[in-house]
Amino acid sequence: MREEQNIKKKKKNKTNREILAVTYVFLLAFVCLIGYFIYFMNVESESYITSPYNTRQDLLADRVKRGEILSSDGTVLAETVTDQSGNESRRYPYGSLFAHVLGYSTKGKSGIESAYNFYMLKSHINPFDRIMNELTNQKSPGDRVITTLDVELQRIAYDGMGGYDGAVVVMEPATGKILAMVSKPDFDPNQIEEIWDSLVSETETSNLLNRATAGLYPPASTFKIVTALEYYRQYGSTVLLNFAYECAGGYQLEEYSLACFNGHVHGGVNLRTAFAQSCNAAFIEIGLKLDLKRYYETAQTLLFNQEMPFALSNRSGSYVMDSSATVWDVMQTSIGQGKTLVTPLQNALIAAAVANDGIIMKPYVVDRIESVNKNQVKQYRADEYAQVMTKEEADVLTELMISVVEEGTAKQLQSDEYQAAGKTGTAEYQTGTDESHSWFVGFAPAEDPKIVVSIILEDAGKDSGVSKTMAKKLFDAYLK
Repeated sequence: MREEQNIKKKKKNKTNREILAVTYVFLLAFVCLIGYFIYFMNVESESYITSPYNTRQDLLADRVKRGEILSSDGTVLAETVTDQSGNESRRYPYGSLFAHVLGYSTKGKSGIESAYNFYMLKSHINPFDRIMNELTNQKSPGDRVITTLDVELQRIAYDGMGGYDGAVVVMEPATGKILAMVSKPDFDPNQIEEIWDSLVSETETSNLLNRATAGLYPPASTFKIVTALEYYRQYGSTVLLNFAYECAGGYQLEEYSLACFNGHVHGGVNLRTAFAQSCNAAFIEIGLKLDLKRYYETAQTLLFNQEMPFALSNRSGSYVMDSSATVWDVMQTSIGQGKTLVTPLQNALIAAAVANDGIIMKPYVVDRIESVNKNQVKQYRADEYAQVMTKEEADVLTELMISVVEEGTAKQLQSDEYQAAGKTGTAEYQTGTDESHSWFVGFAPAEDPKIVVSIILEDAGKDSGVSKTMAKKLFDAYLK
């Protein structure tokens, strides 16, 4: 009898354990579900809400008149107007000036019009007024998007490009605010329906492409910022004192050779003068001394091959050289040629990291969302992305970039009012020719940076002064 009772007791205990195990499994699943729900609401929800594939946004347009987009000082950049027949159309008072950063909302959407579409189709007016509009079949005014864009800086950048294609990015290094973003060739968003067919059929100029965020270019000598950083990391502060090289106008190793710009003979250089004069031969010598695995890791840290932390559509720069690279790969990569590619936005972020004690802030182009009555709906704030270098490393690079302005290839930026820092670059994009793009990245004032610029002008290598003149005008206007 006792044995039978023991058997029953064991079966009961086993059953209880099984029930308890199932209970724990369901409890764990419930906790995970709640955890994911909280994560989704706080982290992922906005990307789904604002996704262009979210068809609910189109339904909102039946009840809400699309809100305005304003500059940082309240100037209207985009608005919805209604004609006498009640037909709505989108109006862009500045035409092509803000074409790519604002985007368009007809024939699909792009730029701010796409990324913040959901907010412009929501209305936070008085609930009573909203209900009355519903009952009388009237549309409520949508919320307004207040950007970080500065009309004056945008115009200086746009006009400064002249007839060149390319892009300009202007930002605050300490906050990540985008102050201006220009891309050429451009288009007039007011005429998007009329010119759409010609825009999408044009394969040579790609007018719809925002080159500031998605144009990939060889970084040329602006990449010497990365090479100098890696050299300092691997060899320490002694490189500033001990590096010496005799430039004969180019570098020859085995069957490979690369020339300095226009075959210029720089003679004896240290690291500062090599950087200031943008001596290719000296930086090839440096590149060949680097541990390529660590070089690759540094490039990754500086957003190469990484998703860019920016709301507007963009592409990431490409860096492919690893420890299996050939001598020729190393020679080209160390001076920003070869297979390395970068966008103007990424180059701005690299310069901003130097300017901001090694910290990259997440770039953003919208300051806040507010109702038509100016009640705040959502506020965007400065947000740190990553510390990509130490303050000491940033200080070293700042001194090198100051030398470019004081005694190097960007003397045009010298000013009695402030000290600028920067790096120029001439990007060859067609092997065997002298065709090249003109780069400039930099910031000012060097001792307390307030503004960063990144400029690429296509086919302007022979007229590189244009990019530096534009940078000077942008610095002057912002720091006046």
